[in-house]
Amino acid sequence: MQQTDGSTGLGKVLMPVPDPHPDVFDRQWPLRVADIDRLGRLRMDAAARHIQDIGQDQLRQMGYEATHPLWIVRRTMMDLIRPIEFQDMLRVRRWCSGASNRWCEMRVRIDGKRKGGLVEAESFWININRETQGPSRMSDDFLAALMRTTSVDRLRWKAYLTAGGRQDAAEIHEYPIRFTDIDLFDHMNNSVYWSVVEDYLSSYPELVAAPLRVTLEHDAPVALGDKLEIVAHVHPPGSTDQFGPGLVDRTVRTLTYMVGEEVKALAAIFPL
Repeated sequence: MQQTDGSTGLGKVLMPVPDPHPDVFDRQWPLRVADIDRLGRLRMDAAARHIQDIGQDQLRQMGYEATHPLWIVRRTMMDLIRPIEFQDMLRVRRWCSGASNRWCEMRVRIDGKRKGGLVEAESFWININRETQGPSRMSDDFLAALMRTTSVDRLRWKAYLTAGGRQDAAEIHEYPIRFTDIDLFDHMNNSVYWSVVEDYLSSYPELVAAPLRVTLEHDAPVALGDKLEIVAHVHPPGSTDQFGPGLVDRTVRTLTYMVGEEVKALAAIFPL
């Protein structure tokens, strides 16, 4: 596997798990039938649900589920290092890799304990105020608890992706929004955006067979009734300097999630 380079951007190196460490949240559960594709691989949309689930479990374990109940994810970077296969036992670990007073980056490592599969992820989470629905300060004691696994205490948001247009797209297709895709915020749930990625990757099985990085950024919510279109672009090697100097040697595929002319989300897909 060729390593990406840089501490930020699409080629960033993810923080390794500080294990053993008392503040790494560690849980296990079986890989379920509903979470696999036709070949038995843990799908990325299912991994995104696991990332959400362990976040809620950690909040409950830390005693902050009542005081910090609402979070939205702004970006998730997910590395499929080795496919995790059906009938495996998942070991899911979560810890903070950077924070400020209203948001944090949380690392998740998902290991297949029996067969050796591995998914690495990092998500940028924003703490939301229930009344205003806007970013909210975390309590000092909660922030201090997060900071026990990182020294990054001035985390800033910076978008890694820019939208692609319809005029030069490799393909465009509509993605129907279902009632069951909508969550507590009355928006399409984060994991459904990853279903779009899986739908796209179904036409390129060779990408899933190799170490792969997918980065997904959320710009605006998708609502029930929206006509969501997925605008795909393929950037061949040598044309990808826009994504950072470490990616000029590989093909980068992008997906722009659009409702009319409004960009809702962006994804970048490339081999590691």
